Amino acid sequence: MNEPAPTPAEYWENRYRENGKSWSGNVNAALEREVAGVAPGTALDIGSGEGGDALWLAHNGWVVTAVDIAPTALAIGAAAQGPDDVVTWVAADLADWTPPGSYDLVTSCFLHSFVELPREAILRRAAAAVAPEGLLLVVGHSGAPHWLTAHDDDEPHADEHHQNPGEHRHDDADLPTADDVLAALFFDNERLDRAEWTVLTNGLVERPITAPDGSVISIVDSVLKLRRTAA
Repeated sequence: MNEPAPTPAEYWENRYRENGKSWSGNVNAALEREVAGVAPGTALDIGSGEGGDALWLAHNGWVVTAVDIAPTALAIGAAAQGPDDVVTWVAADLADWTPPGSYDLVTSCFLHSFVELPREAILRRAAAAVAPEGLLLVVGHSGAPHWLTAHDDDEPHADEHHQNPGEHRHDDADLPTADDVLAALFFDNERLDRAEWTVLTNGLVERPITAPDGSVISIVDSVLKLRRTAA
């Protein structure tokens, strides 16, 4: 008899418990590029994982709320938090979590999953939490290098592929484009008025990563940044 499939919370918590620290701890390149020069305020990072982005934001003066489904991931981030970093770590399933307030910046980087994830609904709720004149940044994979799609997470070296930010298997995951995300945000959505939003970035951006053999190749991310107009 087959064992029941794990819930999303079980899947991600088990993954972090079994693998230990899975990410580099560095900020995602797209977030650093798109937020550089923006005056700090309040920020919400959804699907924060081990907090590389949240900690970078805090280091740069933002007051951050970092939300993830896996308490172990959040504990790793909290352990790396500096004495002057202002980060509130929230363990919650984004599928049924609603932001309690508004934020000057809402970020979602690589919110992909091989288990159930109502990504569109999550992003719509996140967008509704952007304050007037605030920013929404959604970064996702547009594809994956061959070694990530070819390996199975149960293989002996699977966890070696988790040391660069944003790297994991994507052959089974939905990888919407920035245009897809933009359309989904406003489709039949009474909470968001398309006229209130200005697109600042919408496209594909290459970034270098190091392959297992030590070579450097390019991977492509989809990047969407919007500004909400004043109320």
